[in-house]
Amino acid sequence: MKKVNKICCIGAGYVGGPTMSVIASQCPEITVTVVDINQARIDQWNDSNLDNLPVYEPGLKEIVEKTRGKNLFFTTEVDKAIDEAEIIFISVNTPTKTYGKGKGQAADLKFVELCARNIAKIAKTDKIVVEKSTLPVRTASAIKSILENTGNGVKFEILSNPEFLAEGTAVDDLLNADRVLIGGDETPSGQEAKDTLSSIYAHWLPKERILQTNVWSSELSKLVANAFLAQRVSSINAISALCERTDANIAEVSRAIGTDSRIGSKFLNASVGFGGSCFQKDILNLVYISRSFGLDEVADYWEQVIIMNDYQKRRFAENIISTLYNTVSGKKIVFFGWAFKKDTNDTRESAAINIADALLEEKAEIVVYDPKVSAERIYADLDYLETRSPEENRKLLTVVTDPMDAVKDAHAIAILTEWDEFKAYSWETIFEKMLKPAFVFDGRRLLSQQEMEAKGFQYYKIGQS
Repeated sequence: MKKVNKICCIGAGYVGGPTMSVIASQCPEITVTVVDINQARIDQWNDSNLDNLPVYEPGLKEIVEKTRGKNLFFTTEVDKAIDEAEIIFISVNTPTKTYGKGKGQAADLKFVELCARNIAKIAKTDKIVVEKSTLPVRTASAIKSILENTGNGVKFEILSNPEFLAEGTAVDDLLNADRVLIGGDETPSGQEAKDTLSSIYAHWLPKERILQTNVWSSELSKLVANAFLAQRVSSINAISALCERTDANIAEVSRAIGTDSRIGSKFLNASVGFGGSCFQKDILNLVYISRSFGLDEVADYWEQVIIMNDYQKRRFAENIISTLYNTVSGKKIVFFGWAFKKDTNDTRESAAINIADALLEEKAEIVVYDPKVSAERIYADLDYLETRSPEENRKLLTVVTDPMDAVKDAHAIAILTEWDEFKAYSWETIFEKMLKPAFVFDGRRLLSQQEMEAKGFQYYKIGQS
């Protein structure tokens, strides 16, 4: 087992930033450097005002404040950090491909490959390279072949160390992880590399939570864990549609089946659909891998989870349109929330994006309020769809910083993120400011139907009639 003095992480995003901050705080004797070629993002990580960090996670700014400049550094000097580190984490984005073979399903590994080529070019001493991005099975072997064909005479050990963070609770998930998975070669040097990485996590986690596997098992476990969780969300959402037609209440159904110890209560909250960077991407990866091995039935089964999720979002938008007398043209609809869930500023695959798109197609005028998501992010999410011109998006959709301003003369409010502050609002005041009848569409089951109806609202809660 090697002694580790310096760690480098390539990629200063939602995984790299929090993970390295926690490692730095728990391993004060190790220097941790997070590198990224995006100067603006590195500047945000180094901002003296900790409210300007590019990633919002409860508890993160306190850890950064404690460690930054001591043993935690953020820089664009990629080559220097790679050269000095004994362990290099690759934590770059692996979006779903938007072009070519595997378009719409396979992961785009161009950033990972660029990282591997850069490491190969710079390394003069032996390195442990850890893949931390969510990656399709077999990526480790691709990284390995790039690194081993460099001719610098440097030995590389490739480990897979997938992250199981939930955004919004990432710091706690790191500090109190259910398990840390470390996959590597089953050779003496592979075992030594696994032990070296294990020793870092052992600074704060009990040994029995640090699981060592072979590389394939580690990579596939990550995809399968997310696929299983997403499948539960889609399953309960499928039943929510049935509840709305039958007078059953999805909360009661969830509670009834959640008390069955074989099923358990987690991930049984019906909602407008799952979002985030992992569930959809990982399932599509699983679908693509299954198809590439000729396992069409397996691929079809997992693809259905995505189809169900898309249906839930579409159903929510269609319900708004049909309830507002089959026309939303020129009507002001307020979105409370744009992030894919509370306590994060991440909007990747957020249900709000597709629902906004569907309503904008019907010429609705949308006003968005989210406590942590910037206007530029919201417009970038819409522009990415290329449904209409950026100018049109900006004409039809407005972003505001005050929720009470937003609701003046609104026809309807759609709750799309379960931010706690929405529950604390003065809904009597909101009712007064809105046009009547005042409609609320609760896509997160956040409020009480009885209370909202008593205040005068026409209130629709997903999963009950």
